[in-house]
Amino acid sequence: MKLENLIRSITPEIYTNLKTALELGRWPDGTKLTREQKEHCMQAIMHYENLHDFSEGERLGFIDRSKKEAQDEAQILSIPDSKTTH
Repeated sequence: MKLENLIRSITPEIYTNLKTALELGRWPDGTKLTREQKEHCMQAIMHYENLHDFSEGERLGFIDRSKKEAQDEAQILSIPDSKTTH
């Protein structure tokens, strides 16, 4: 079976199960995913998301840097003046 056909055969339920297994590092029966299985799950998830035009924010591994930058800007380091602390 070609990869494209395999990805097209993934249902939303299978996609969710693959994501959950990857997040937990275990299959639903509790068996640990091997390194190779993790890689295959990740590839299948990424291809599925691409095929179904998921937005950037919905995709596996998305990091919203705009929120991080806003938090960093909001945190101001305050250093006491040594003259006023004595």
